[in-house]
Amino acid sequence: MSIERKHVGKRLSDVVIHNGTIYLAGMVANDPVPEDPAEQTRDILAQIDRHLAEAGSSKEKILMATIWLSDIRFYDAMNTIWDPWVAAGHAPARACVEARLAHPRYKVEIRVVAAQ
Repeated sequence: MSIERKHVGKRLSDVVIHNGTIYLAGMVANDPVPEDPAEQTRDILAQIDRHLAEAGSSKEKILMATIWLSDIRFYDAMNTIWDPWVAAGHAPARACVEARLAHPRYKVEIRVVAAQ
């Protein structure tokens, strides 16, 4: 059994690959200063694209996504970026909920699981 970890920190790995499945940690915006949920979503999806490419995958292979919003009122703003980003015909299973995030600056957090 092989487990590969990428971008390993003290608390978490950004990417874990096991048995052909890629698990990404919850991603938040790198620079959440503009407290704009749409811009934070754009930043997060770019990170997801990079991590999946590094792991030998792409958004077309996402199996599942979990999205946390600090306020459910951000649902439409997040989806204005999410919807065109999702590959046509490859929408993953998805949950989107309101939750208190790790810091008040964060408005959106996204975690995905993908096939390699």
